[in-house]
This record gives sequence, structure tokens and C-alpha cells, in this order.
Amino acid sequence: MKRRDFVTSLALTSALTHVRFEQSGGSARHRHGLKLGTVTYNIAKDWDVPTLIKNLTDAGFEAVELRTTHKHGVEIGLAPAARAEVRKRFEDSPVKIGGLGTICEYHSPDPAVVRKNVEETKEWIKLARDVGSPSVKVRPNGLPKEIPAERTLEQIGKALAECGAAARDLGVKIQLEVHGEGTSRLPHIRKILDYGDNHPGVRICWNSNQTDLLDGGFEANFRLVRDQIGQVHMRDLFVEEYPWRQLLSSLTKIKFGGYCFAEIPESPDPLRVLKYFRGLFNAYQDI
Repeated sequence: MKRRDFVTSLALTSALTHVRFEQSGGSARHRHGLKLGTVTYNIAKDWDVPTLIKNLTDAGFEAVELRTTHKHGVEIGLAPAARAEVRKRFEDSPVKIGGLGTICEYHSPDPAVVRKNVEETKEWIKLARDVGSPSVKVRPNGLPKEIPAERTLEQIGKALAECGAAARDLGVKIQLEVHGEGTSRLPHIRKILDYGDNHPGVRICWNSNQTDLLDGGFEANFRLVRDQIGQVHMRDLFVEEYPWRQLLSSLTKIKFGGYCFAEIPESPDPLRVLKYFRGLFNAYQDI
């Protein structure tokens, strides 16, 4: 290569890198490769789609989980044209839809309620396909006291398998949030996945609960589900009783390719808080 061509190539590369740097809010992806997003619950619950894209670009975030009922309005009632518009807005921006956050759950002792939630989940799966979301988050929300726990875990697992099959048909994943009294224990989550035959359309959303430290401790619990973690929710990173560095190190070791989402309270100065979150997220990965 001639010297002039080499210098020109370097200049073009530098210019492209600068553009990407500016587009990501002045923050290149952390060298360890973990990807950062936020849940709209609750810090971004009052932002519509254009505001989400602008603010998260400014804060250097890569993705957003759009939780139902918030101002962004990405709901299963959206008409086809509106779905196409949402998809285009995100595809044309540095911020991607990392997931749709629902409140669908399958633990009720009433079969009709479970069926209603399964069918609603299928509608969210269609929405995810239409707007370009890779996944739909669902949750267990407890163990009814009047029903043997094992029966409820099996019921959730079988409902998940049905939803996972529907999701896989449309190129989407189901993310089971580690959530709810009793159901947030990782051994119970392991049983739910097993009762659902570990359907390939189902992953778990690691939720960074204090219960992760029970039942043998963090490492034992992480090992139970590490091959099926599809996304991560993270509370305020200043919560010292949770092993954030160990979590991020464990994710890096398994070459985790999903999003780590900030799920933090609202603030009168949300952009500043999000930037601090990103700073801590990066710092915890430095060993």
C-alpha cells in the first residue's frame, strides 16, 4: 500500500470511529464486551420513544427494555403501521430494543387465569417480532400457599414451554425473570426450566436479588442456570450487599452476549444517574 493510501485509510478509520463514539454518547463499548441497557421501569417510565432514544444515546446506553404501561406506548394494542414506525425509529438509532417487559405470569391456581396469561404472552411475542425485539420478559410471582409448591413449579414450566414454542416459531425468546416470593430462589427456577423440558425458546432474566446469595451462595446459584441466562436486571450498583463484581466477572467468563439492564428508581436528574450507573458498570469490570 502506498503511503498516501495508508494515511487516507487511517483517516477514514479514525473518522468512522469518532462518529460511532459520538453516536454512543461518547462511550465506546467496554473492553470486556458486556452490553448495557436500561429498563424503562422506573427511571425512564415517563419518556416516549423519541425521548428514550435521545436520552439513552446521550447517556451511552446501547438498548432498552420497554416495560408495559409506560409512556413509550409499545403495547400489544398497537396497529401494524405504528409497529412498523417503532421498529424503524430504533433501527435508525444507536439504541436498540433489547426486550419487551410484560407482567404475564403462570402461577395462579385458576387454570383460566393461566390460560389468559399464556394467550396474552403470545400476543406480546407477535409484537416483539413486529417491532424487532429479540425477547419478551415474563415472570413467576410467587407460590400460592394452598397448592403444593412442586405442582406450581411444574405448572409454570409447562406454560413456559408452550410460550417458548410460540416464541421460537417467530424468532423470539422468552425471558423468565427470577421474581416473586419463593419463585425467586434459583433452585425453584431450575425446576421450572426442567419441568418445561428446558425449551430452547426460553431463557432466564437474572434479576440480581438478595436470594441469589441463599441456597449455597452466589456461585452455586449462578452455576445452576448459567447456560440459560438470556438477560440481566441490575439494581443500583451502590448496593454493597450484592456481589456486583462477581456477577459481571461470571458473565464475562461465560461470554454472555445479552444485555445487562439497569432497573433503578426514577430520579429528578435521570441522565446524570444513568451516566453514573454506566461508570460503575464499567468500573466493576476492571480487575
